Amino acid sequence: MSAEANRADLARHARDFAARTGFTYSVLDGDDVIGCLYVYPAKDDSGQAHVSSWVRADRAEWDGVVYRAVARWLTEAWPFEAGRVVYAAR
Repeated sequence: MSAEANRADLARHARDFAARTGFTYSVLDGDDVIGCLYVYPAKDDSGQAHVSSWVRADRAEWDGVVYRAVARWLTEAWPFEAGRVVYAAR
């Protein structure tokens, strides 16, 4: 992704966050951004939240760690009813 496209993408995510229509988070290792997490409503108007995450290729060993931590965080900290969150499987 070009720097310009990345800037536009970040601006879109910031607007979504401010409007509470979607939530995007950086995944950090200290101050190093190693991935990203997205929480957005389902496009089919089912009332579900779709969650996905990724880590950089050079941090691939963190993918499972991030996945488990996010799954736990969604269960413990987010106010979703069971079955309302679809987290992209690994």
